[in-house]
Amino acid sequence: MKVGKFSIAETSLERSPGQDADVFVGNVVDERHGGPVTIGYGRYGPGQTLAETMAVDDVMIVLEGRISVSSDAGTVTAGPGEIIYMPKGEAVTIRAHEEGATTAYVTYPHWRPAHA
Repeated sequence: MKVGKFSIAETSLERSPGQDADVFVGNVVDERHGGPVTIGYGRYGPGQTLAETMAVDDVMIVLEGRISVSSDAGTVTAGPGEIIYMPKGEAVTIRAHEEGATTAYVTYPHWRPAHA
């Protein structure tokens, strides 16, 4: 893959795999492009919660709204321009605040095959 530029407006968001919550994701770069990472966007509805054990290392950049991530180590909250790192193997609960949230993410390795 060559150098690319992406925007959420060009991204097709789908319900996060295995989730019933109002949480949507859209990859713009993934295993189909030949690189080592997945890059995409996420959208969390107001007050939505997602609990999982991380199958990959995940970096989440908050673009709009606020997100809290809780684990055994405690809780961190991030707003626009802030980054949350969630290491592989960590059990986390991700919660969008009342305004919901839009995020960008980078995972290593690719998250979709890791959830298969």
